[in-house]
Amino acid sequence: MEPIVLAYIGIGLMVGLAGTGSAFGCSIAGSASVGAMKKNADGFGSYLLLTALPGSQGLYGFAGYFLMSNFFGLLTTDITWLQAGAVFGSGLAVGLVGLLSAIRQGQVCANGIAAIGSGHDLAGKTLILAVFPELYAIISLAAAYMIGSGVI
Repeated sequence: MEPIVLAYIGIGLMVGLAGTGSAFGCSIAGSASVGAMKKNADGFGSYLLLTALPGSQGLYGFAGYFLMSNFFGLLTTDITWLQAGAVFGSGLAVGLVGLLSAIRQGQVCANGIAAIGSGHDLAGKTLILAVFPELYAIISLAAAYMIGSGVI
């Protein structure tokens, strides 16, 4: 196997896993939104915001692709195993953290949506609590950037 293959597998994992997590997280929150609208249709704006929030991890996976684009000049010529390993490791980290944090963020949002649907004024507080799982996706993206900068 050539080093380039390992690097491209890492990129695929980064985009694919983070996007999958966002799809699951948004679906979890979206299902809660549909249920909450049956009770309280007036909270649609809050439901929409909280449903969309887990989608950001997929965007971080896609942004990581662009952060790793510094390697693409190398990927067509001479990429070392160290550089390929850095791309793969960064991709795996961003992908896994994005996958898991988006799912868990979707669950936090779903609980807040259910509470808003029951008449509680918790949109802002839910938004604040839902940011905590996202923080780790941001940290993994920053780490991927730092790893990429260190091996070029």
